[in-house]
Amino acid sequence: MMTRERLEQHQVWWYVGAVLVGGGIGFTWPGGSQVLDVLVWPVLGLLLYATFTQMNLAEIPRSFRDSRFLSTALIGNFVLIPIVVFGIVQLLPNDEALVLGLLLVLLAPCTDWFITFSQLGGGDAVRATALTPIVLFVQLALLPLYLLLFTEFELSGVLDFDGLWPALLVIGIPLVAAALTELGSRRVPQLKTVRDKAGWFPVLVDHDRAQLSLGQSHH
Repeated sequence: MMTRERLEQHQVWWYVGAVLVGGGIGFTWPGGSQVLDVLVWPVLGLLLYATFTQMNLAEIPRSFRDSRFLSTALIGNFVLIPIVVFGIVQLLPNDEALVLGLLLVLLAPCTDWFITFSQLGGGDAVRATALTPIVLFVQLALLPLYLLLFTEFELSGVLDFDGLWPALLVIGIPLVAAALTELGSRRVPQLKTVRDKAGWFPVLVDHDRAQLSLGQSHH
């Protein structure tokens, strides 16, 4: 019988299968990215909802008061890592696409997946959730400064703050929905069942997302 724990132990095979299926979709259906692209945000929202339902969201306000944790995380993310990234950039060829791509990935990594990976890895996902909005806004505030300091390229086409709202919504809506589910589960048994079943989704959805991403990458 397949259990969640057994599935998590063997989840790497789901990822390998997703890579193969996604690669096959990318090569055989190049136009598929136009169809699959619309599924990325909804699937990501469901993933975060499932992740949030596995936490005790009432503990999030307490995490904000943990100044030692917050200060350590902020120093690591926005002081130590940029220093390392700056050193890496000096070793790269003067290729705008390569340098900017590396800077964006290392200086502004995806904050929502940080929550999911913390949960799957047995980390403190509650603290990760409390840290996420802080990291997101600090990233947006400091990224232009980092790019100006680390490069000499024209950056007017790189910084697009219109993309902020989807990121905020895809975190905010699942968080509110999960909080309502947590509150309602104390009185409605069906909602407690939803919380229990949702624990399977973060394991499986990484497989589905890998398919979507690889299918789009060939476009």
